[in-house]
Amino acid sequence: MIDTKTVKDRRTLRFESSTDVLADARRCVDAERRGALRRLGNWTLGQNLGHLAAWIEYGYTGFPMKPPSLLMRLIIKLMKRKFLSGPPMVGFKIPGVATGTYATDDMPAEVGVDRLVKAWAKLDAAPPRDPNPVFGPLTHAEWKMLHLRHAEGHLSFLHPDGV
Repeated sequence: MIDTKTVKDRRTLRFESSTDVLADARRCVDAERRGALRRLGNWTLGQNLGHLAAWIEYGYTGFPMKPPSLLMRLIIKLMKRKFLSGPPMVGFKIPGVATGTYATDDMPAEVGVDRLVKAWAKLDAAPPRDPNPVFGPLTHAEWKMLHLRHAEGHLSFLHPDGV
């Protein structure tokens, strides 16, 4: 098992919109089809794409976790700007979750990218109604920023040019 906090040679990504994320995801799917995708982490491309889609979907269907303690939420709220605009955090594990996070099922990359396209279409159209379990209420722009940073973190472990 690779400790993703220490992985070198990750791509530096900065997505400004869902269009950027989906273009990169499609490049990765195409690279995988050609046998040119280089992975640096533990997950397959399908796992990464399905995971990103699931976390967007949770905003509409409900999150699989309980909110952290009040003290943790207060600390995290102070760091909200960093989470939304700073570089992505990688290697974070949700306490008490055996796999470290939710939505880690493997799937074909094509299924994952289709799911991600649908999830982003929903998010682009309207924000989730309920507050985020960690950050509380977010604006539509903040929901998007959160998922853009999440995508940067996961897709940074994939090199579609094999380099």
